[in-house]
Amino acid sequence: MADKKLKITLVKSTIGAVPKNKATALSMGLTKLNKSVILPDNGATRGQIRQISHMVKVEEVEE
Repeated sequence: MADKKLKITLVKSTIGAVPKNKATALSMGLTKLNKSVILPDNGATRGQIRQISHMVKVEEVEE
């Protein structure tokens, strides 16, 4: 069975964001606007997404 992964895209700038949210986006590898990263679908990743949900777009991908 293939592992589920999430494609996360930064759609809102981190310029005016709370420093904790900026750090979360940076730790996920989202450094520039419209950059996408593929991360595993687990509890830690879901928690980070929940924290910055207003700044990202999430899609499920199969790999």
